[in-house]
Amino acid sequence: MTSEQIEKFLGAAKDEHHEPAKIFFKTRSTVEGVFIKTPDYMELKRKNFWRIVSVKNLDDYRTSKDVNLSRIFNGAEFTRLSQQK
Repeated sequence: MTSEQIEKFLGAAKDEHHEPAKIFFKTRSTVEGVFIKTPDYMELKRKNFWRIVSVKNLDDYRTSKDVNLSRIFNGAEFTRLSQQK
């Protein structure tokens, strides 16, 4: 997916702590997590990279805001995004 497509998907979220999204990849298993905005957000976005906190680390992240709980993924490897309800 392009950074514009991902940004459009993220634009539908009302705030940073929205529900986790399912991220489908071309060559790996699906990941459930939340896209986060960090100081390097714009630089990563220009390169189509995205910081995502997985569901298993989400509670810890919300209390600590520790970016080390996130992973960086290449948006070009995304095939589809869907919002959890």
